[in-house]
Amino acid sequence: MKRCSITDAHPTKGSKIHRRGLAKKKGGIGQHVTKVVTRTFTPNLRTKRIWVSELKKFVTVKLTARALKTVTKNGAYATLKTAGVI
Repeated sequence: MKRCSITDAHPTKGSKIHRRGLAKKKGGIGQHVTKVVTRTFTPNLRTKRIWVSELKKFVTVKLTARALKTVTKNGAYATLKTAGVI
């Protein structure tokens, strides 16, 4: 499942607007919307083995790049404990 163990980030839905034509400020006659297409925004997930010195073992976690910065800043044991991973 594409979900972060720490921040609980998961894929969300959004939309992209398809446009046609050259913008007026670039010398065209203006852009026209032709279609609105749905898309998904996926989190930047990484599967990492993190060494937890208090437990003296590696813990494999799927987390986002932002959560990895949080682990580096606050420490592995404290972050994983508050997230309920260990």
